[in-house]
Amino acid sequence: MITKMKKLTFLVYHKEYEDFLNSLRELGVVHIVEKQQGVADNTELQENIRLSNRLAATMKLLQNQKHEKNAVIATEGGTAGRGMQVLDEVDTLQTEHGKLSQQLQSYAKEKEALEAWGNFEPTDIQKLKDVGYVIGFYSCSEGNYKEEWETEYNAMIVNRISSKVFFVTVTKAGQEVDLDVEQAKLPAYSLARLETMYDTTEQAIEENEKKLVALSETEIPSLKAALKELQGQIEFSKVVLSSEQAAGDKLMLIEGWAPAFSQVEIEAYLNDAHVYYEITDPVPGDNVPIRLNNKGFFAWFEPICKLYMLPKYNELDLTPFFAPFFMIFFGLCLGDSGYGLFLFLGATAYRLIAKKLTPSTKSILSLIQVLAVSTFFCGLLTGTFFGANIYDLDWPIVQRLKHAVLMDNNDMFQLSLILGAIQILFGMVLKAVNQTIQFGFKYAVATIGWIILLVSMAVSALLPEVMPMGGTVHLIILGISAAMIFLYNSPGKNIFLNIGLGLWDSYNMATGLLGDVLSYVRLFALGLSGGILAGVFNSLAVGMSPDNVIAGPIVMVLIFVIGHAINIFMNVLGAMVHPMRLTFVEFFKNSGYEGGGKEYKPFKN
Repeated sequence: MITKMKKLTFLVYHKEYEDFLNSLRELGVVHIVEKQQGVADNTELQENIRLSNRLAATMKLLQNQKHEKNAVIATEGGTAGRGMQVLDEVDTLQTEHGKLSQQLQSYAKEKEALEAWGNFEPTDIQKLKDVGYVIGFYSCSEGNYKEEWETEYNAMIVNRISSKVFFVTVTKAGQEVDLDVEQAKLPAYSLARLETMYDTTEQAIEENEKKLVALSETEIPSLKAALKELQGQIEFSKVVLSSEQAAGDKLMLIEGWAPAFSQVEIEAYLNDAHVYYEITDPVPGDNVPIRLNNKGFFAWFEPICKLYMLPKYNELDLTPFFAPFFMIFFGLCLGDSGYGLFLFLGATAYRLIAKKLTPSTKSILSLIQVLAVSTFFCGLLTGTFFGANIYDLDWPIVQRLKHAVLMDNNDMFQLSLILGAIQILFGMVLKAVNQTIQFGFKYAVATIGWIILLVSMAVSALLPEVMPMGGTVHLIILGISAAMIFLYNSPGKNIFLNIGLGLWDSYNMATGLLGDVLSYVRLFALGLSGGILAGVFNSLAVGMSPDNVIAGPIVMVLIFVIGHAINIFMNVLGAMVHPMRLTFVEFFKNSGYEGGGKEYKPFKN
């Protein structure tokens, strides 16, 4: 269900404007209409948004730090002022870390270049140069080294590494050395000095990282406080920019939306504030924010609808209508009673053990429990329990259950198609209702004609004794539905155009409807594949366990647990994705769902 909304228009004297906005935020029920052009042109707001992004990135960086097992992480306290200081401290540490990392890489390359030559002091090389001797450092392959260089240039081999010769030449100043080999350019430090500098830089990086970890243990609450305060300023600025100035800049005009049930509270506040206001109903063309208001079982499925898009204000909220189908589809896709029992017990245990649960977390846990119950009962259709067939047990109660509910692969295949046909037909009924609500009954006549045609065909095929296909009654019904389809598919237009559009709709219906129904075969296919894979893990657990009293059971349990954990993860993922696909594509399409609504977000602290 979509909450009924009221349109609010305020006129406020400019000197009282900010005080009015602050009190409106405390009221916490009004969704302010924002003007994006004002937001884009405001330098202060853009700076606050950039600062907000920096705070969020810094908080994420600190949250990702690794701590010692016995580390105590602060979760409460902190101030916004300290949060801004922490932001600067983290930026400084990050800048320092980057510089140190670059230095470390440079030292590593220089160390690598010197390791082949050994440890010597560059000052000694300079001393030799001062007395008239030049030392040259060269390297070449074993095959290219020539022994005559030892006589001509006083060459001396220093090292051999991987078929490569490293050698030096000692010549008098002014003597030309003509060698067609690579000449090394060495750093201005000794190897021992470089190793010391490398170790010192590495220690500095470690100290830098320790400081970052220390901040992550104590200052995240301060960052959260700073981010919350800044986001409040951003929201306030957006509302200020969303206002229009009127009457020579003396009055400020604000537009917003609020739930109809809060009208009395808002009127009481505005009357005390002595503000001019109007409260009206939405009119066609208004971009009304959407607040879903489903209760209990149906409210648990609202997050799934939001993953696609919210409905428009004048549309039906399809959440209550797809929720039962989604529950059944999930159960069929997972299709294992053991998995369903495991998910139910896990969600229930978490609900009992956890001390503080937010309403959204409770809703998610309730959804898991409902889907788990569906999985348990759908698993009974095939008798699968952690990959084993419970109907192999020769227990009277189990055998009675087997005769009552067991379905083979052919039955499951047919059940998937039947459920698909039912949901698609139900979607078309909702489409007719939606068209009637939005545009009037005459716009739903063509859709109703298709519903009558499809239902009559199904009755004739399944119950020929009641209404034979091609009989007089059936032909009359087909004629009526054809008239509705071809003459009322686009009310108010030329009859020949209507007939042409009717033919086009017939082509789309004939080709699309079959594909839509066949898409539901995935319900059978996923359940079958998951059951087969679970059976394979059971066989592996039994077949790969060694013939040993101690090791055998341990290996078998490990393979069983790991294998089924993988299978549960993969199949739960598939059991969520594929029913969503059937809902968002097949069901929403055939129900004429448009969507595109904007979520209701009240202006509040």
